Amino acid sequence: MITAFKPSSEPIIHPNVSLASHTSYRVGGKAQWYTAPRNFEQLQETFEWFQKQDIPLVLLGAGSNLLISDRGIDGLVLSTRYLRHRRFDEATGQVTVAAGKPIVGVAWQAAKLGWSGLEWAVGIPGTVGGAVVMNAGAHNQCTADSLVSAVVVSPDGKVETLTPEDLNYSYRTSALQGGKRLVIEATFQLQTGFTREEITAKTQDNLWKRKSSQPYDKPSCGSVFRNPSPYAAGWLIEQLGLKGYRVGDAEVSQRHANFILNCGQAKAQDIFHLINHIQEKVQSHWSLLLEPEVKILGEFSAAS
Repeated sequence: MITAFKPSSEPIIHPNVSLASHTSYRVGGKAQWYTAPRNFEQLQETFEWFQKQDIPLVLLGAGSNLLISDRGIDGLVLSTRYLRHRRFDEATGQVTVAAGKPIVGVAWQAAKLGWSGLEWAVGIPGTVGGAVVMNAGAHNQCTADSLVSAVVVSPDGKVETLTPEDLNYSYRTSALQGGKRLVIEATFQLQTGFTREEITAKTQDNLWKRKSSQPYDKPSCGSVFRNPSPYAAGWLIEQLGLKGYRVGDAEVSQRHANFILNCGQAKAQDIFHLINHIQEKVQSHWSLLLEPEVKILGEFSAAS
């Protein structure tokens, strides 16, 4: 039985909240319960409530790497979107950032200071917390290259500071994936001594490369599949003539085949069926199973 949440001030946990506006795909049903704490005290209060319930916990950042079922999600969805403090330490060249801060914003702030190390992140649509969890990367660099430490908290209130070694990083994955520990902030080591013009130019060039090769005009989750080394997932899909293939309003991008776009009124189920169709075609032709990079949450019907 779920206990009603009755805080002393304004509510921070809300029932039956639509998640479509909280994901970059703009699809998905409702969260049974939803919260977006604005500080660590509210986060602690949320976990105190959660510990009294017998429900699942789902962690949400910017929602840029998620496909949420049209049927919604049972349990508590906890978003870090309002945890956004950041601090640049000129003495050490380190920047400490809250989990909900968009990593693209941190990349631009570092560039304006002439600090190098996050230029690769300028086109990443997610948050700092999401980047830490999935070891986000681009342009042959990734989160693990500059991460010093990450502070995480468990629903029981235990706070830990983890190193990259603790996180067991590899390609687009870490020890935090699939777990219930929430990243609340991360510290990165950057290189100082450059001019603002140097780093800004490099950052802008990286952004131009992404925009010239990837679609940004319609809702998507970014890259749908992990690259099965030594191949690029987009190349494998393109060779099968699947660019432009649609299920409902879900379409394989004409610009980059590893992107699935919401071309208007796509349902999460349409995107799910398209993911399955691509996997089946690649498996049949190349004998390779494409592993989704997008996290799929909730219940979906089997592809017909």
